[in-house]
Amino acid sequence: MVGTNFYLMTNKIPAIRPSWLPYLLILCFSISALTTVAQDKGDEDKTMANSVKTRDQKAIDEAMQSWWPASMKTRNSRLTWWRDARFGIFIHWGIYSLPAGEWEGKNIGGYAEHLMRKAKIPRSTYLELAHHFDPTKFNADKWVQAAKYAGMRYLIITAKHHDGFAMYNSQVSDYNVVKQTAWKHDPMVDLAAACKKYGIKFGFYYSHAFDWEHPDAPGNDWDYQNPGGDLNLFGGRDWYDVHPELLPKAVNYVDKKAIPQIKELITRYHPDILWFDTPQKLPLSENIRILKAIRETDPNIIVNGRLARGSGNLQLGDYKNTADRPAEFFPVIGDWEAIPTTNESYGYSKFDKSHKPVSFFIRLLAKATSRGGNLLMNIGPMGDGEFAPEDTAILQGIGRWMSKNSASIYQTTKTALPYQSWGVSTRKNNLLYLHVFNWPKNGQLIVGGLKSGISKAWVLADKKELKFSRLDPLDVAIHLPAQAPDTSNTVIVLETTTGKIETDTVRLLASRETTNRLLAFDARLEGKGFGFGDGKTSSYYVEGWKNTNQSVNWDFRLIEPATYKILLKYAADNVDEGTYELSSGNHKVKGSVEAIAKGVQVKEQELGTVSLEPGAHSLSITPVEIKKAGLMKILEIQLIPVSTP
Repeated sequence: MVGTNFYLMTNKIPAIRPSWLPYLLILCFSISALTTVAQDKGDEDKTMANSVKTRDQKAIDEAMQSWWPASMKTRNSRLTWWRDARFGIFIHWGIYSLPAGEWEGKNIGGYAEHLMRKAKIPRSTYLELAHHFDPTKFNADKWVQAAKYAGMRYLIITAKHHDGFAMYNSQVSDYNVVKQTAWKHDPMVDLAAACKKYGIKFGFYYSHAFDWEHPDAPGNDWDYQNPGGDLNLFGGRDWYDVHPELLPKAVNYVDKKAIPQIKELITRYHPDILWFDTPQKLPLSENIRILKAIRETDPNIIVNGRLARGSGNLQLGDYKNTADRPAEFFPVIGDWEAIPTTNESYGYSKFDKSHKPVSFFIRLLAKATSRGGNLLMNIGPMGDGEFAPEDTAILQGIGRWMSKNSASIYQTTKTALPYQSWGVSTRKNNLLYLHVFNWPKNGQLIVGGLKSGISKAWVLADKKELKFSRLDPLDVAIHLPAQAPDTSNTVIVLETTTGKIETDTVRLLASRETTNRLLAFDARLEGKGFGFGDGKTSSYYVEGWKNTNQSVNWDFRLIEPATYKILLKYAADNVDEGTYELSSGNHKVKGSVEAIAKGVQVKEQELGTVSLEPGAHSLSITPVEIKKAGLMKILEIQLIPVSTP
C-alpha cells in the first residue's frame, strides 16, 4: 500500500505560518515520490500519493492562501474523539458481496470487492448482478452492537466503492442500492441511526478517484478504454500528466458525480468522518478541490489521509494512513491509522479462509496504540447481510478481552518506555499499561528503562495487586504469578509517583528465555536512501540499501551476562544480492544474500552466537559488496538466549 523513503522536501510550497506547519510536514519517513508510470500490479498501489506538478502547485497555493489554514485551526478539536477511540470497524459491503469472489464458476482471487475489475465485467452485466442483491438478513442494530461489544468506537462503511455503485439512495445517480436492487432499501439510514443509538461515531468510505461505472472516471478500461486501469493506457499511472487533454473528462466526473455524492452523504447522514482511497487515480489538483468542497460543506468532519497527499511530504488530510493488512508498524510521527482485515480480502470472499486468530488482533491493537496509532479493523459482511461466522468469532474474542482491558487502549498515548522484549506499553497520565505477550517463566517481569518511581502495580483484568522491586536506577522487576491470566495479552498497570514519566531510551534485552526481536523498523539507520516496506507479514522490512555507506544498527543494554544465537530474517527477491558483515562487540561474521528468480520469499540465516557482558552494546550490519540494485530487504534480527550450564 505505502512505499516510504526518507528524503528532503524539494517541491515548491509557499511560506506558511509555523503554528500549522507541523500538520503539513510531519513525516520523517513519508510517502516517496513517484518514479514509474505503470500501474502497480495487484489490488493495491505502492504509494497512493501524487507527484506535484505546476497544475497541482497552483491548487496548493490557492488552498494555502485561503481556506486550508482556517481548516487546520479546528483540527485538534475534530480529532479529539478519534484520538480517544483508538479502535474502529471498517466495513466493505456492496453488491460484490453476493458473488463473494466467484465469477462464472471461478475463484477470481485477491480482493473480492475488486471483482468487477478483475473479471472485466461489463457495466451492463454488473447491473444485472445488482438486480439480484437482496440482503434480507441485514440488521443495522446487530452490526453496530457487534462492533460495540468488540470495543470499537467508530464505524466506517463503503458508501460507494470502486465499482461506482452507491450503497445508499443517491439522488445524483440511479446506480444505487434503492433503485437497482431487489432489496430497494437504504442501509445507511439504518446504520446512521444505530450508531447514534449505541454511541458509535459514524462515517463513510467513498471511492472518489476510481469509478468503474462512470464513463468519464478513471479505471474502467474494458468498457470505456479509460486511463487509470490495468492496461496502462495513455501513459499509465500518471495519465493526467502524459495526456492532460484527457483531464476534462475526469473533471466532468468529479463535478457531476463525486463532489455531488460526497455533499449528499454529508448533508443527509451527517457523518463524523470520511475515508478516501487511491488518490493517485486523479491529479492532486482534483483531490484538493474535493477536499475544499468537504470543508465548505461541513468543516467539522474528519478526513483521512488518502484524499490529498503528495510528494514532498505533502499531507492535507487530518491524519496519516499507513498500511493495509499490517503485521508490524513502521515509525510515523503524528496521528495515524492502519487497516487490517480479518483474512486477506476486504470484501467478503467465500474462498478466503485465512482468518487470523483473535490474539493477532488483540496484540496488533496494543502495538498500534503503543506507537500512537489507531486500528480500523475490517469486516466483509456476506451478501445476505450477515457477518460471516469467522468474523463474528473474532469480534467476540476481541470483545471479551476489551471488556476487561479497554482502559489500556482508550484515551491512551504513545508509550514513554523503550522497546521491551515481553511486549509493548501504553500510557495514560501517570499510568503505564504493560501489555505482556511473552509471560516470563521465572515470574519476574523486568521493565527496562523506567526511571520514575512506582507507587502501585496490579493486573488490570482482576485488580490483583503485585509486588515490585527496583533492580537499578533504570530497571524495575514486577513479581508475577506463575501462569499468565491471559495468554494473548495480560495487562499490568503501573502507577508512577509523578505525572511526568521519566525513562531511558535504550532498550533492555532479555537475557533468558524470551527471544529478542530487533525489527528493522526499529533500527537506527545510518546513511541516506532507506525506505520502509508496508508492514505486512512478509514486508515489514527496510529497503533501499543501495550503497556501502548505509548501515542498519540497534542499540541495547544488558544487566547480566548473556549468550545469544543470532538469526537474520529477510525478504529475498530478484533485485537484491550481496555480502555483508554483522558485528556486535568483538563478534564479527560475514554473510551473503542471494537473489531468487521471481517472487518474494522470507528467508532465515543463522549467524552463530555472541556472548555479551552487562552494559551498553550495539549490533550493526554493513554491506561489503552490493551485487544488484540493493543488498537486501531486512526484516529483523533475533537474539535468542542460549541456556548455559
